[in-house]
Amino acid sequence: MNIKETMVEVLTAILPITLVILLLQLTVIKAELQDFFSFLVGVILTVLGFTLFLIGVKSSLLSMGEMLGVSLFKSGKIWFVLGLGVAVGFSVTLAEPGVQILANQIERVSSGDISKNLLVMVVSLGVGIFLALSLIRIVFRIPLVYLILSGYGLVFILAIFTPENFLAVSFDAGGATTGPITVPFILSLGVGMSSIRGGQTLSEDSFGFVGLASIGPILAVMILGVIFG
Repeated sequence: MNIKETMVEVLTAILPITLVILLLQLTVIKAELQDFFSFLVGVILTVLGFTLFLIGVKSSLLSMGEMLGVSLFKSGKIWFVLGLGVAVGFSVTLAEPGVQILANQIERVSSGDISKNLLVMVVSLGVGIFLALSLIRIVFRIPLVYLILSGYGLVFILAIFTPENFLAVSFDAGGATTGPITVPFILSLGVGMSSIRGGQTLSEDSFGFVGLASIGPILAVMILGVIFG
């Protein structure tokens, strides 16, 4: 694992927003030096943290995801593919920082009416179910467009019955799941499972997992809104 390349990759992502904040500090924000110094320390810690995180992801999560995908396809058992798909999607989403942050903010804004733990569980279950559907798509060669259209068709129908406060949260939940833990693992899982089949459809089968998985939490939160609405 090339640490230097990984750090350059992180710096390329972090430096633009840092420069924007620095420019705003000099022209508009003009925060106290102590607060601005805390920001700079946070930037340094973020660079170091993301560098270590990406090294870990590339050396473990990606390889494990591909091996798991290969094993799933070789098993040939639909119930095993479905069950493990739900379990994997659920567990990786639980660890997603974006989902935790969203749940904390929603609990605070709603004054505890929407529980953090409940929201995290519902979002994670939504990802798990749609990840399982993504895996089944490869097994039965179901065109991606059918599942995408069906999923968003349900989203638009449920949007009619979902309270406005849950409607906004549902779409934020879909975006929150596309973070640095969920995306690499799901993509590598799809690549590993598709590689066994091979052929001309390899590139088509390997991708679309994240797009489908993000529909799950939207629908899950909407259903939660209909129940609690």
